[in-house]
Amino acid sequence: MTSDDTPLIPDQRRELLIELLRGHSVLSVHQLTEMLGVSHMTVRRDIAALEAQGRAVSVTGGVRLAGRQLHHEPSRVDKSTMDQPAKLAITREAGELLRDHTTVYLDAGTTCQGLVPHLARRRGMTVVTNDFATADALIDNPDIEVIHTGGRTEHANRSAVGRLAALTLRQLALDMAFISTSSWDVRRGVTTPSAPKVEVKQAAMSSASRSVLLAGSTKYDTFGMYRVAPLTAFDTVITDDGLAPAVREALLAEGVALRAAGTQEPRGRG
Repeated sequence: MTSDDTPLIPDQRRELLIELLRGHSVLSVHQLTEMLGVSHMTVRRDIAALEAQGRAVSVTGGVRLAGRQLHHEPSRVDKSTMDQPAKLAITREAGELLRDHTTVYLDAGTTCQGLVPHLARRRGMTVVTNDFATADALIDNPDIEVIHTGGRTEHANRSAVGRLAALTLRQLALDMAFISTSSWDVRRGVTTPSAPKVEVKQAAMSSASRSVLLAGSTKYDTFGMYRVAPLTAFDTVITDDGLAPAVREALLAEGVALRAAGTQEPRGRG
């Protein structure tokens, strides 16, 4: 709220909501009720009004800025607490694509790391990754051969980036590459604010028979400065069920091979 007790008129409150979103990747309705000191219904009306103006995009349980440019990515620690149900749904869907006796690449990030339990159920797997946490999670499994790309260390995300990592990937033949992203949309495709990541992602895709993008819905309609690939360059794009129906329809109309994973655990699974 403001420094005094005078209630804000709707336009003032909505401008404050936009300012709050500029400081966060996404905010839940519950967070906004506390920050703005208003009811859930008022927050939802404000979100609907801002969405109609093209300034915000509603996501499951909350809202984010529309067309937001990322100038830097969240740290690995911050990512580990974000969008957990969506990440579980995405990796559950992606795990269905794994096959025994294949070589897969896992891109850096907490979403791709979520494939580790699914890999443990497979036989004869070789996993290539530029992610230190993923390599560490697999290192004690004697049934999985692990190859780390090496390269320049990006400390905030605990991964290897740059030319050396890309050169390693270009020497390998991969069956499947699982690529992560901090930003994606139908017009720009997959982008990143980090130039050293571009060559690594592109090298993995080039070396793989099949490329799969793992992309959370809260990251949609955001973009970084550097382009990685159009969405149609991926054999499959797996997201969660948080995309608006109109967005899903637009992606499918552009020829994107989209799969939306439900965030509820399927019955019959532990």
